[in-house]
Amino acid sequence: MNDFDPPYYAVIFTSTLKANAIGYEAMAKSMVELAKKQPGFLGVDSVRNGLGITVSYWKTLADIENWRRHPQHQEAIRKGKTLWYAEYAIKICRVEN
Repeated sequence: MNDFDPPYYAVIFTSTLKANAIGYEAMAKSMVELAKKQPGFLGVDSVRNGLGITVSYWKTLADIENWRRHPQHQEAIRKGKTLWYAEYAIKICRVEN
């Protein structure tokens, strides 16, 4: 269980992979390691069992935007859209308690 002081933000990323998602696992691991080094990053929970669900936690919306714009993350986003994801969705929520 996460025990972050509210308020904070959760980015909920759900996805299904294409049948041949070569390189996805390595990129996903490297993105978690890179995210851990970003200002405002609080933590991450992830599970994949057909449907993948990753929830990352951030102090502010600005921290989320900075992560979204990070050049290496942008490359992962591009590859996800073109190579790996059959479908995906992103939701951002404010956690108050």
